[in-house]
Amino acid sequence: MYEKIFSQIGLTEQEAIIYEIMLELGRARAKEIYQKSPFKRGLVYKLLDNLIEKHLILRIDKPGKVSIFQIEHPERIGALAEAQERKFRHYRKNVENLMPELISNYNLAFNKPGIKFYEGLEGMRKVLEDTLKSKTEIYLFLNKNSLEQEEVFRELNKKYKIKREKVGIKKKIIRVGTKKIKKEESARNYASITEIRYFQKKMPDFKASVQIYDNKISYQIIDKDQIISIIIEDKNIFELNKIWFEDMWEKSLS
Repeated sequence: MYEKIFSQIGLTEQEAIIYEIMLELGRARAKEIYQKSPFKRGLVYKLLDNLIEKHLILRIDKPGKVSIFQIEHPERIGALAEAQERKFRHYRKNVENLMPELISNYNLAFNKPGIKFYEGLEGMRKVLEDTLKSKTEIYLFLNKNSLEQEEVFRELNKKYKIKREKVGIKKKIIRVGTKKIKKEESARNYASITEIRYFQKKMPDFKASVQIYDNKISYQIIDKDQIISIIIEDKNIFELNKIWFEDMWEKSLS
């Protein structure tokens, strides 16, 4: 009668049948449960053990007597349903995190630009980590003065610089709206893998950056109200932005 519902909250169909028998009997020996079930004796014992592990029934053992199986309070079923709900929420979160990659792979399969969209701090980390796999030099365009007002940017950028130094990926950076500042603390090899120029032209204030690398473009918006990260993977869009950056590079001051 309840087998379908029990199956939906984590019991197998066979476990649900045995549990429903236990609901009817309340307390019984394995032989009595076996006689009411459609299963072989060995399978009944296995299913009873499974239900014990799930805290839905218990076994009462007394010296010299046959074991008795007793159903636990039905609240245990509610607890099992809650555990199943937590598990599904976890699965759903995993699928949501995977979705940008699935969509990107789908788009690439049909020769469309692969686009991954992320929100929040974890998404920002994913985009930065992606650049550390680049097989090409990275071009970065940003308004560092504005971004540095955001603590989340300062902390992530500090850790990211250390990781990039370790893997040795070269980067050209155009900073907007800033003059040359004092030398930043970093490992000895940071200067050898980083070139910085300054675009002095007056521009509207913005808290965003763009990175151009490895046939990809990544955009990041970092503000107190939102953190949004986007990766676009497409050779033509990459080449277009590469040309734009290199033109800006020539117009910028070292």
